[in-house]
Amino acid sequence: MATYAIGDVQGCYDNLIKLLDKIKFDEKKDKLLFCGDLINRGNKSLKTIRFIKGLGSCAKAVLGNHDLHCLVVANNFKKPNKSDTLNKIYRASDKKELLDYLRFLPFIYCDDSKNTLIVHAGIYPFWNQKQAFLYAKEAEKVLQSDDYLKFLKKMYGNLPNKWSDKLSGYDRLRFIVNSFTRMRYVSIKGKLDFINHNSPNNKNKNLYPWYELSKHKKNDKQIIFGHWATLKGYESPYIYGIDTGCVWNLKLSALQIKKQKDNVWHSINCKK
Repeated sequence: MATYAIGDVQGCYDNLIKLLDKIKFDEKKDKLLFCGDLINRGNKSLKTIRFIKGLGSCAKAVLGNHDLHCLVVANNFKKPNKSDTLNKIYRASDKKELLDYLRFLPFIYCDDSKNTLIVHAGIYPFWNQKQAFLYAKEAEKVLQSDDYLKFLKKMYGNLPNKWSDKLSGYDRLRFIVNSFTRMRYVSIKGKLDFINHNSPNNKNKNLYPWYELSKHKKNDKQIIFGHWATLKGYESPYIYGIDTGCVWNLKLSALQIKKQKDNVWHSINCKK
C-alpha cells in the first residue's frame, strides 16, 4: 500500500489521470491525500470533483481557497471571476451533492499512520499543531452546520490579519480560514500578508514564508501543503510544498509518503 499527497489539481482532470497512471495508482490498495484546490481554472472542474469524490475512502482532501470560492459563488455571495471554470458544477444534476462534498471537507487532515498533516496553504506559525486542529474544528463546525450560509456571506476579507485569542465571531473564523487557505507570507510579528504571491527569492525583506517561522517540535507531524505555485515545490526536513503549478502549464506532483525525510517526488509536465 502506498500513500501519495497530491498537489493543486484545479480542475486539470487529464493531468491528474496522467499522474495517477505514472505512479500506477491502485484504488484497492493505495491512498491519495489532496492538498486542496481540487477545482477551478482548469477546463474539467466538474469531471475532476466527480472523480475525486467517486474514489471514496481511498481519497482524502482538504479545503482550498478555490473550493471555498466555488461555495461562495454558488450561493450568490460573490460574482464569478473571469478565470473561473465552475459553471458546469453549478448546472450539474448532482450539484447539491458536489457542493456538500466540498463543504464537509476539513481544513486539516491527519494521517497518523504516516505521521503527516495535510493542509492547503499552511499552518499559522504562531500556533502549535494541537491549536491548529482545534481552530480548524471551530471553522469546520460552522461551515458544516445548518447556518453555514451566514458564515459564507461573512467569510471574505483580509482583516483581522493577526491572531489573538480574544478574536471572536466571524473575525475569528475569517482569520482561521485565511490561515489555512490563503496564507503565504507572515511578518515577524505574526501579520498575514495577502498581497505578495511571488517566490521567496523576490520577497519583501520584512516578510517571511510561513514555514520559515514555523518551529518544529519533538513529536510534531510533518506538514504537506499546496497553494503556493511560485515555489515550484518546496522541501525541508519536516515541511513539503507540493503545488508545482499544474494550472499554469508547469507540473503536477505527487509526494509518496514514506518514512519522514524519505519521501519520494513524482511529477508530470502539464497542459491546461
